[in-house]
Amino acid sequence: MIYTITLNPSIDYIVPVDKIELGGLSYMKNDYKLPGGKGINVSRILKALSTESIALGFVGGFTGKFIEDALDELDVRTNFINIKEDTRINIKLKSDQETEINGRGPALSDEEVAAFLKQLEKIKEGDTVILSGSKPPSLPEDFYEKLIQQVTSQGAEFAIDTTGAALEASLSYKPLLVKPNIHELEALFNMKLETNEEVIAYGKKLLEKGAKHVIISMGGDGALLISERGTYKAEAPKGKLINSVGAGDSMVAGFISSYLKSKDSVQSFRTSVASGSATAFSEDLASTEVIKDLLAHVQVENLK
Repeated sequence: MIYTITLNPSIDYIVPVDKIELGGLSYMKNDYKLPGGKGINVSRILKALSTESIALGFVGGFTGKFIEDALDELDVRTNFINIKEDTRINIKLKSDQETEINGRGPALSDEEVAAFLKQLEKIKEGDTVILSGSKPPSLPEDFYEKLIQQVTSQGAEFAIDTTGAALEASLSYKPLLVKPNIHELEALFNMKLETNEEVIAYGKKLLEKGAKHVIISMGGDGALLISERGTYKAEAPKGKLINSVGAGDSMVAGFISSYLKSKDSVQSFRTSVASGSATAFSEDLASTEVIKDLLAHVQVENLK
């Protein structure tokens, strides 16, 4: 089984506005309320790719109920820990520029955290755990590492899509996949990376530190895959950028879905890029049809 973990889910409240008048009154053209959080996004794209998963994490209040109901309608399996405080709301203002206002997230009690850790004890050898996104501020800084220690000690593999110290600490546990974007890679090494050669060199450092596969997303410039098999570059398919939210999560889902079935990292990279691009070209996360259409247009070059 694949388990996705979203420690700090949200309702993503997407608000398109023709022109925002700060200090004045603006009117929405329409609005969308979507179940949000990086692991939840991964589970939704896995479902679009006919790959089952179970979404884990914490939800609470009327906002948490909305997330559970929305995922149930999408036929995404969940097993969340219900908490006392409300799940957060993240506001995405879409105008001439895109502005995000994210909630910090609920405070979790010791009992709620213990119930979550107890739940992870059922994870076993052959399972894959995908850890994505931020954590509520009440959790300790090393919480991701504790989760990784637990699931790997039980024989499961894991992929991680986070940043900074949590990403760096995960590498020695040999993640199946890490997926920094170019800005996150720069921040991790405190370096400005000007060329593909520099990006590849620092991506290889993640491989040397323990990652089995490294995908570096570069927006309109495509993406890189670095693994023991070699280094590969995919150009981004052509299309109109509509939605940047969830594109990276879609890349993670695309790779994991394909790799667990085929063990072919290059084909899985193609599915990853098609999935990420399909979400970028959609109002919401990508549909099965758009991913399949784009897959035929993803060209991968072996950089050796």
